[in-house]
Amino acid sequence: MAWSGGKVEVSTDPLVVAVTAGDGRSCQRLSIERNGEIRFALGHGRLFGLGQGGQQFDRRGGVFPLVNGQGEGEISVDMNQPGARAPHYDFDLAHEGARVTIPWIVSSGGWAIFFHRPYGAFDLSGDEGRLIPDASVGASPLDAFLVVAHDPAQIMREYAAITGFPHLPPLWSLGYMQSRRTLESREAVLDEAREFRRRRLPCDTFIYLGTGFTTGGWNVGHGKFEFNESIFPDPKTMIDRLHDDNLRVVLHVVDPPLHLSGTVDDTGAIAQHPDNAARYWNEHRAVSRLGVDGWWPDVGDMLDPAARLARFRMYWDGPIQDRPDERPFALHRNGYAGIQRYGWLWSGDVDSTWDTLAMQVPVGLNTGLTGIPYWGTDIGGFVTTPELTGELFVRWFQFGAFCPSFRAHGRTWKLRLPWGWNTGEYGPEEFDGSRLVPGKLPDRRELHNAEVEPICKAYLELRYRLMPYLYSAAREAHATGMPIMRALWLHYASDPNAVARGDEYLWGRDILVAPVVEKGATSRTLYLPHGTWFDFWTGAQQQGGREITRPVDLRTVPIYVRAGAIIPTGPVKQHTAETSDAPLTLTIYPGADGATEVYEDDGVSFAHETGTYRTIAAHWRDAERRLVVSSPHGSGTRKLAIGLATGGAMRDIVFEGKELSLQF
Repeated sequence: MAWSGGKVEVSTDPLVVAVTAGDGRSCQRLSIERNGEIRFALGHGRLFGLGQGGQQFDRRGGVFPLVNGQGEGEISVDMNQPGARAPHYDFDLAHEGARVTIPWIVSSGGWAIFFHRPYGAFDLSGDEGRLIPDASVGASPLDAFLVVAHDPAQIMREYAAITGFPHLPPLWSLGYMQSRRTLESREAVLDEAREFRRRRLPCDTFIYLGTGFTTGGWNVGHGKFEFNESIFPDPKTMIDRLHDDNLRVVLHVVDPPLHLSGTVDDTGAIAQHPDNAARYWNEHRAVSRLGVDGWWPDVGDMLDPAARLARFRMYWDGPIQDRPDERPFALHRNGYAGIQRYGWLWSGDVDSTWDTLAMQVPVGLNTGLTGIPYWGTDIGGFVTTPELTGELFVRWFQFGAFCPSFRAHGRTWKLRLPWGWNTGEYGPEEFDGSRLVPGKLPDRRELHNAEVEPICKAYLELRYRLMPYLYSAAREAHATGMPIMRALWLHYASDPNAVARGDEYLWGRDILVAPVVEKGATSRTLYLPHGTWFDFWTGAQQQGGREITRPVDLRTVPIYVRAGAIIPTGPVKQHTAETSDAPLTLTIYPGADGATEVYEDDGVSFAHETGTYRTIAAHWRDAERRLVVSSPHGSGTRKLAIGLATGGAMRDIVFEGKELSLQF
């Protein structure tokens, strides 16, 4: 069969599908063995994707178990099957995070495969890739989707076409989130909100853990939808007070039905079944209607893919039933293909160590390459260890400022507050016998570190200044399937040195971030792809196509902007909904042609789906030193401040939507 200049050949016994490009190059060869095992060519490129956790950054050489409903990472291979061999894998929750293997393999050689509903394990340790079936599940239909493309962006778009394009999240979910564990009293809950505002620390959301993993959470116990009266005696009034302080409220919840199925729209007898989504959502409804803005569905390792998908969808459709014109928010511990349509994912209960921080960078990149753009970690790590110091917290906070989910969380939770390292107190120690024993806390001398808060404040303010850039990247993810946190391969596929880097990444299209993940670092070695790059902090120019070593201090993470970029920024805000008459700033980084499109809507509703939004496009013609600004969609007046990163006065203009041209 001819195919886009190439050829697809199918033979039987065993069933083999071979795909050849127009130039005769072999793209892929899949064979299905009699025992149900699937073999496929690995080629010579690097292998990415496969969800979250496991061997990083290149997946070649590893073994990746698929969830089968028995628990994350458990598999059962029938050794009586001809040719079967037991795969080996190590599960490293402490450093990698929760393992969420998704059957999507991407090759830098220009191909990708998605397997729909297989169970078992991917073995990529040999010359061929092997999908080894789990005999305990039994035979099931197999759909395999093969994508062949030279352009990585096209590969990401095809995955979104198969599994669903990412949702557009509410703007507030891209702001800073402060997670809170053991709660002490009603007034302490409200005082923390006032403290953020008093200290001028930008924040959009408070997340409250449930009782069970702590002695004092928002509810009365695991899986319960009743407020803890000793902490929340008047929940509606308290939620209203938090809203008055412009803080959103997100609640933690566990223990979903094991075989969750159906949708919130189910009615009749099926909706009364204990496993039905309509019935389970009704348990949430009384709490949700008090003004809860989002949910944190934890502990779902035992759910099979179908139940996980039902859970993702429930936390999207359920809130919409009561508030049909508000975009929902849910932060999930467990994932599967399609989660991007409905929710966010975080990397799970990792340890507070330097090795863990370093591992989270490639984990985030592979999650993004699996089509999940909304991802993050517990800033500071979840399980407190003696390695947790003010320095480690700062480095993690800086990394978190350049993750889609910007959220601090962990045991001994007051050390996850931006000011928590200068109080002289640990706060609740929160031992539960899991991976930590009493007496293994950070050195008490670390609790008088005055450096931490001002550095955290600086990166909070930077995150909010970059919100126009970030929200436009979220819109791009929604429209194209491209992640926000991008492996260099996505834009520099022909540069083997860039393709290999899993310790740095692009934040959107134009900003390169190299997190500092070594204790006591005074410099950071990174790779700049070909072209001219500007140091974000100093404006100094560097030629790419090589490694550089940049000096760093505790305040500094290397950030570079590519020549030709036009970076939109706004004013520092204390929350994303704060109104301001300050202009939208467009900073041009000359040295190459470039363009940007800034996306704006109300940040909350679904009106964008019917065309109620605005885009401002800017095109830089470097040889002419000219910027052309237009508004491809929408109308209205917008103040703009436009200037060059290399210096000179800013141009303040009132843009009314008609194309204008500025000479520099």
